[in-house]
Amino acid sequence: MPETRAHDFRLGQRVVAEAIASFFLFVCVIGSGIMATRLSPGNDAIALLANSLATGAMLFVLIIVFGPISGAHMNPAVTLVAASRGELSWPDAGTYILAQIGFGVVGVWAAHLMFELPALQVSLHARTGLGQWTGEAVATFGLIFTIIGAVTFRPAAVGAAVGLYISAAYWFTSSTSFANPAITIARSLSNTFAGISPGDVPAFVAAQLAGAALGAVTARQLFDWRH
Repeated sequence: MPETRAHDFRLGQRVVAEAIASFFLFVCVIGSGIMATRLSPGNDAIALLANSLATGAMLFVLIIVFGPISGAHMNPAVTLVAASRGELSWPDAGTYILAQIGFGVVGVWAAHLMFELPALQVSLHARTGLGQWTGEAVATFGLIFTIIGAVTFRPAAVGAAVGLYISAAYWFTSSTSFANPAITIARSLSNTFAGISPGDVPAFVAAQLAGAALGAVTARQLFDWRH
């Protein structure tokens, strides 16, 4: 998964890295969405462009900084795939996921406070239907495929590959590419541009996990040919 030397660091250090990285990624997703809608009211295309560019840039930075410590997963789907490939123990994976969700939610609250919005919110933004679920499955499949491919052939380029993929997937998927169960949960707590209604979260997460599993199986067949 994202470039890592996890065995060089204690679990506590790796979990802190995941917590900080998730915090900043989620702050970026929510905060850039709020800023974009304030600067371009009524223009969703410009808002989405700003949101996608900010998210892609932040992913690049976070993977470069935290990848060598924890892998900079920031995403339970990525963590579960890493555990399934034997790159992370299952107990460690559970701890990673708790940090990703917990500190991601704190990041959402921080974004609200920065823009002087109520910290505690529930999204009213409906995102549902076969088209959006398919978009999430495709987005997460592509993310896992991108990560494993880059780690296999160009490990130094993982940050750039993931950042560029997510920036593009904002635009070519019907769901705007959440591709991350933790951020899906956190975005349900923000009634802003990037939000999702809590009732729509389970189907999104199910689609993401299905896409991640298919991506991992396909990538193993294609990239792990030497084994």
